Amino acid sequence: MDLLRRVQKALALVGLGAALASCSSNRSDQLRLGAGIALTGNAGLLGQDARTGLDLAKLQFAQLQPRLELELEDTGSDEVGATVAFRRLINAKPVAILGPSLSQQGFAVMPMADRAGIPVIGVSTTAPGIPQLGPFVARVASPVTVVAPRSLAKALQLNPGIRRVAVFFAQDDVFCTSETQIFQKAIRAKGLDLVAVQRTSVADTDFQIPITNVLRSRPQLVVISALVADGGNLVRQLRELGYQGQIVAGNGLNTPNIYPVCQKHCDGMLITQAYNPSLDNASNRNLLKLFRRGRSADAVPPQVTAQAYTGYQVVHEALAKLKGTLPKGQSLTSLPLADLRQRLLKTLLAGTYQTPLGELRFSPEGEVVQRDFSVARVSMDADGRSGRFVLQP
Repeated sequence: MDLLRRVQKALALVGLGAALASCSSNRSDQLRLGAGIALTGNAGLLGQDARTGLDLAKLQFAQLQPRLELELEDTGSDEVGATVAFRRLINAKPVAILGPSLSQQGFAVMPMADRAGIPVIGVSTTAPGIPQLGPFVARVASPVTVVAPRSLAKALQLNPGIRRVAVFFAQDDVFCTSETQIFQKAIRAKGLDLVAVQRTSVADTDFQIPITNVLRSRPQLVVISALVADGGNLVRQLRELGYQGQIVAGNGLNTPNIYPVCQKHCDGMLITQAYNPSLDNASNRNLLKLFRRGRSADAVPPQVTAQAYTGYQVVHEALAKLKGTLPKGQSLTSLPLADLRQRLLKTLLAGTYQTPLGELRFSPEGEVVQRDFSVARVSMDADGRSGRFVLQP
């Protein structure tokens, strides 16, 4: 008899556990959001900034409907890694995907998500042509065509006597090759002399020979399109080899992670910013509050952190708006997944969002429309390994 009671009690507990598990796995509007970010390789430092933004957004929206479960995959820093990561994400059946980190990866994998009918939102893919990859492709990172010329214009404003300009770019990265074309076009449009165009590689660590060749042309301004590791080393070696003129860096170096790479030699670089930490809206205040936990009271997130946070935010707000259009009592999870994705895309592209990047909306083909930009000067601290981006008036 005791044995029978124990068996009955065990069965009851199993049933209760199954019921609780069922309730837990079917919470109202529990949806999966995918993210493919470069956490390793030469783009890993940018990817870590993005991961911070996603983690902070998870905290901010954790208690709000709809509930999002974040599925994060490391894309590495090349197309092969991105392809593997995106296949896993697509198989996980998310409502949308954020990423990848690099434009070169985006051209490889965003069409995969598009063919699967999954909205994919780039958070740091800024090369021309990204939104044109397919109807399900969008981005919250403003294109390099809008961003790049601003830092060049600021350099000329600060140094009106500049005439001779040299350019370095990583020839094996599609973003860097597209960005340098924008820079070079702007240089010529301003009537400046383009005295040297030097190709490099994202895997390069020793730039002594190309720098020596370029310095023979006596540039007054050097413009760099590279990623964090190669670009930071290039900046450091430029200064060590005697270059004293202005440096304009492209968006690939737009992260505090450059500080330990180029160290004190980062000082004075100009970089266009799509994120202004002094922006006074609720979304940015929330981001700053979360970011400063465990950091100094004046710490500010990198641009890519703000962009990743924004990507999560616009997806969440679009889903919440979509939920409000459903009949009372109907949840988003009751919709067929393909239908939900299509409705999400339509709602997302039609919205206007107050984000840490300011007010954003989208063109019908998924291009972000952003109004506010700034140019920052890197100001290094006395230790030569930490610093800050100082917005220029």
